[in-house]
This record gives sequence, C-alpha cells and structure tokens, in this order.
Amino acid sequence: MKKIQMVDLGGQYQAIKEQVNAAIESIMETSAFINGPEVHAFQRDLEDYLGVRHVIPCANGTDALQIAMMGLGLQPGDEVITADFTFAATVEVIALLRLTPVLVDVDPDTFNIDINALEKAITPKTKAIVPVHLFGQCADMDAILALARKHDLYVVEDNAQAIGADHTSKDGTKRKAGTMGHVGATSFFPSKNLGAYGDGGAIFTNDDALAHTLRGIVNHGMYERYHHDVVGVNSRLDSIQAAVLRAKLPKLDDYCDRRRDAARKYSKAFVGQPNILVPKTVNGCEGICDTCDCHVFHQYTLKITNGKRDSLVKHLGEKGIPCGVYYPIPLHRQKAYADERYREEDFPVTNQLVEEVISLPMHTELDDVQIAYITEAVIDYVSG
Repeated sequence: MKKIQMVDLGGQYQAIKEQVNAAIESIMETSAFINGPEVHAFQRDLEDYLGVRHVIPCANGTDALQIAMMGLGLQPGDEVITADFTFAATVEVIALLRLTPVLVDVDPDTFNIDINALEKAITPKTKAIVPVHLFGQCADMDAILALARKHDLYVVEDNAQAIGADHTSKDGTKRKAGTMGHVGATSFFPSKNLGAYGDGGAIFTNDDALAHTLRGIVNHGMYERYHHDVVGVNSRLDSIQAAVLRAKLPKLDDYCDRRRDAARKYSKAFVGQPNILVPKTVNGCEGICDTCDCHVFHQYTLKITNGKRDSLVKHLGEKGIPCGVYYPIPLHRQKAYADERYREEDFPVTNQLVEEVISLPMHTELDDVQIAYITEAVIDYVSG
C-alpha cells in the first residue's frame, strides 16, 4: 500500500507535469513574473468556469476577504456577521479593518452558518454577512440572500473551501459557489481543491463598479502608474502560480468527482456505526448518492460521538494514518476575538463540534486499498 497522505500533491502533479513545467519554463524565459500573460489568461479562464463577470486575482485567500470588504466601503464599527466554527482568517480580516465581528452558531449537519442564529444577530449596525462554505459545500444561500435583501446587507462569500461546488436554488437555478453574493473570495493554498504551488487567491463579482474598485485596491490603489485613487494594498497573484492554476482548472470538475467518489466509499463503510456520524450535504444526503454535486469534499469530516475522538487521533497516527481536527477551538474562545457579548449557551453546536469532529485523508489520489485501511482502523477503534 502507498503511504497515506492527508493531501497528495505530488501524485496529482504527475498528471500535469509536462504542462506545468513548460509553462514555468516559458515564464522564466520571458521574466514576466508579475501580472504577466499567464495571470490574465487564468483570470479569463476562471471567469468562464464560474460564469461570473469579474475575477480579480490576488496574493492569498485572506487578502481576498480583506480586499472584498475594503471594496464595499464598510466603516469602522460596522457589524459583520459570520460563523463561529471556521478558520480564523474569516474573522481576522473583519477585526483588521476595525469592523465589529459578530459570531453565531452553525448547523449541526452541514457545519455552515445557522440561519436562525444569523437572523437573531442582525441589528441596525449590521452591514454585511460572511457565509463560510465550510468543508466543500455552500451555506443556505437562498435564506442568506433573502435576509440580506430584507435588511439591505452585503453578502461576502468565503469560498476558500468550496470552489467547484454547485448551489441549486429553490427555483432550480444552479450557480457556482462564490458567485451568488455581492462578492466572493477564495484561496488557492496548495491543499485546496484548486491549489497553487504557493499562495494565491481571487475575488469574484458581477458588479462592474465594485470590480473596478477591487482592481485598484489590489495594486496600491493605482489605475494609472503613480496615481493612487483609493487606499490599496499590494496583493498580486504571481505568474508561476497562475500557470499552475491554469493547468489544474480544466481538471477541477474531475478532481471534485474523485473526492466525491472517495467520500461515498468512506460513508458506505461507516454505515451502521452508531458512534460515527458521516458528513451530510445540504439536501440531506450522507455523501452516498451518486448524483450529488453540492459538496466537493475539501474535507471529509466525521463526528465521533462516544468521547473517543482525541484518542482516535492518536490511534490513527500510530497506524500511519494522518488526520486533522478542524477546528479544535471555536473563534469565540480565541484570545484575540474574545468578547463579553458572547455567551457559551449561544454556541451549543459549535461547542459540541470542537469535541467531536475529525477529518480523514481526502484528495484526488486516494485508492480503494487506502480507504479500506483507513475505515477499518476507525471502525475497529471507535467500536471497540
């Protein structure tokens, strides 16, 4: 059996090696390292894939979120609501811009922002909602967009983990994750479903005026060299990363299908295990059906309900099986974001998830032998 890895970027590289190497060699020859032809070509390719008017590449996913909020003109003290159960980057940029983060609980099945908690958190100071499409599937965008329209709020989609996922609205309309709100942001960190070989990110919008503002912000506020029209930052996707992403983008749907196939095999193996709860999708499927396209399984995350999660992590490590706990500490308990407004009873789901979740290896190169070894190790320990 091959060595099991949490993410097998080396194996994935072999299938695109010639294209990537040729593109990088071309960039080295032309020395067009910043804002070169590969960056502009990738931007156009991604716009076509997503069906969105504007893609603005940038240096990383955290920058993408920050620049998106800067472009909306949010002011210090404005309240921005987001989920408590996610990576810190989401709330980090809110705090950096001197906005007021408002954390709310999440849904126990999908791990995405709880709509009832979201609605209760809206005040006259609320200006934006940041739904996080966690682990590979969209939050309930129909409900979120309805609340945004009702209260005249911006929607900034944190799509760092769900690029390639589809969202089907109640009226049957299907759109790509990250393209439904006023603006979306994503990360191309190497482990993402569409990952570079370094850092990278992008911002999406269908708003022409907002896109113009964002393009200035990413480049020191310049539209014309040495003319600074807006306050900006230095956040640009480099040409080498764009070349890697261009090679991977045509394969993204296949990458997502492979992840779904691995997720189905995992979930089927865990059927009948009362202390192992498999991930559920927004349509209630437990990752087993063959037609589900709403989840791209950036992570395959179980809930271990009999108190054995932490010891399972150690056991899997001893068996040569990597795993991850995303996330062990909720944001409302983090020192940097602690606030007297938060009460533990407001976060029952998040507080339970941090004690139960465990993510198993998930990538495009997983094979049946590895999956069988992993699932047997989990079942033997949890049920023993």
